[in-house]
Amino acid sequence: MSIKVGINGFGRIGRNVFRAAISDRDIDFVAVNDITDAQTLAHLLKYDSVHGILKEDVEVSGEVIKVAGREIKVLKIKDPADLPWNELGVEVVIESTGLFRDRESATKHLSAGARKVIITAPAKGEDITIVLGVNEKDYRDSEHHIIS
Repeated sequence: MSIKVGINGFGRIGRNVFRAAISDRDIDFVAVNDITDAQTLAHLLKYDSVHGILKEDVEVSGEVIKVAGREIKVLKIKDPADLPWNELGVEVVIESTGLFRDRESATKHLSAGARKVIITAPAKGEDITIVLGVNEKDYRDSEHHIIS
């Protein structure tokens, strides 16, 4: 069973997280939230100036980006508390806007229905900061919900 993931902020970091995990069938990206329109986000995903052209097909249909046959809903919601994570079944949110880096603001994703928030920047008040190869064994699913 795959983990349903939402990405808040589909800029350089959000797109790179997506690119790194798109072929992993255990991860199901269901939505991205960004102020940019779906057509532009799809173009930026497909044609990256550093990583090159994404090999998977990328299409846009309304507010949905289709990548390799998988549909990702595009949202434009400013306040994380208003995101439909619960309705979309999102379990994990990748917080990559650079704006919501403290416990209080990251908790809004949990209030919206997500189980976990991974902040892609140094954070304040997080449950744990993970550095792969250093302390990933310290992660406890039942204790750590806001992660940097």
